Amino acid sequence: MLDWNDPLAKPALKTSNVEPTIVEQTLNRSVADESKKPELKVALSKTAPVNPDDKRVINGQTDINQLAPFKYPWAWNFFLNANKNHWTPLDINMAQDVTDYRHKLTLEEKHVYENVLSYLTTSDILAMRNIGLAVMEKMSAPELQIYQARQVYEEALHTWTYQHCIETIGLDQGEIYNRYRVVPEIHQKISVANRRLSSVMRSDIDLRDPDELHNFVISYMFFAAIFEGCWFYNGFSPIFALQRRGLMKGTAEQLQYIMRDEVMHAAFGIRVVKQIIQEENLTLDKKAIRHMWDEAYEAEKAYTSYILKDPILGYSAETHIGQFQYIANRRANQLGLSEEPFPGAESTLPWLDEQANMRKEKNFFETRVTEYQTGGALIWE
Repeated sequence: MLDWNDPLAKPALKTSNVEPTIVEQTLNRSVADESKKPELKVALSKTAPVNPDDKRVINGQTDINQLAPFKYPWAWNFFLNANKNHWTPLDINMAQDVTDYRHKLTLEEKHVYENVLSYLTTSDILAMRNIGLAVMEKMSAPELQIYQARQVYEEALHTWTYQHCIETIGLDQGEIYNRYRVVPEIHQKISVANRRLSSVMRSDIDLRDPDELHNFVISYMFFAAIFEGCWFYNGFSPIFALQRRGLMKGTAEQLQYIMRDEVMHAAFGIRVVKQIIQEENLTLDKKAIRHMWDEAYEAEKAYTSYILKDPILGYSAETHIGQFQYIANRRANQLGLSEEPFPGAESTLPWLDEQANMRKEKNFFETRVTEYQTGGALIWE
C-alpha cells in the first residue's frame, strides 16, 4: 500500500527471489532519480489526500480534478437525475403541429407561438454561455462542475429543440431569430439578462474581493431564480395553454421535457447561491435584490403586453404576469430571502406545475419518431 506521506517510498518485497512488478520497478527508478530532481522533492512534499471538509463552492484550495470524496453529494445527485431525462427533439412527433399551425391556429395564437419561440431560442443560447463561461469555471468542487457541464449540454439541446420546431413548422428562420433584435419588448428582456450576466463572464474575477463576490452572487441569483426560475418556467405557459385545447401538442411535449431540465437548473442554482452565502458569510444588499425583482418584472410586463396584446382562448396578459409574480415569490422563499417581492400574489395557472410533472410512465415509444438515424447508422463526414 502507498504511504500518503511518502508515496514513492519503496515497498518491502515479500521475498528476495520475487521479480519486481512494473509498478515496483517504476517506484524504484523514481526513488533512485529523486536526488537528481530537487523540483520533484518539492512537488511531492505538497502531495496530500483531499479532505472533503476542505472543499468549498468557490475559493476552494482542494484538488479540482479529484471528484470524490464528495462534500456536496446533492450536486452529484443532480447530475444522476439529469441523465434520467435524456431525450432529443427528434423523439417527438411534430406532424400534427404542422397541420395545427397552418389550419387551426388563429392569427393571435400564431403571434404568441412564434414570439415565444423567438424569445426562448435566444435565451437558451445565453444560458449556455453563462454557465459555461461565467459560472462553471468559478466552481472549485468538481461535483458541482460535472452537473453544470451537463447543464451546458442541456441548454444546447434546448436551442436545438426550438430550432427543430421552427424548421418543422416551416417558419422563416431569419425573421424569427432576428425578432429579439428588432422587437423592443423581446430585446428588453434579453438586454437585461445580457447586462446582468456579462459582468461576470470573464475569467479574471477575484471572488475574494467582497465587491466582486457580491456582484457574482447577485448575478447567479438572477440567473437561477429569475432567468431560469421565472422567465423560463413561466415562459412555456402560453404553449401549454394551446396544448390544453388539443393544439400544438408536439411542441408542448418538447417544452415539457425542457421544463423538467429548467426546474432542476433553477433548483441547483438556488442551492449553490445559498451554499456560497453560508460559506462566505455573505450579507446581500437588500436594495440590490429589490432592484433585481423590479427590473425583471418591468421587462416581463412589457414582453407580456407584446406577445399577448390580444388574448387567446384561456390565456391573457393578466394571467401571465400574475403567474410570474406568484412564481417569483416561490423563488424568493426557496432562496430564504426575508421578503417576498410580490406579497399576496396568487397562482393564476393552477395547472402549470402539472406540466413539469409529466408522466414518464406512458409508452414513450408510441409518441417518438423512429425515422431518423441512430448513432450506429450515422454517416460521419
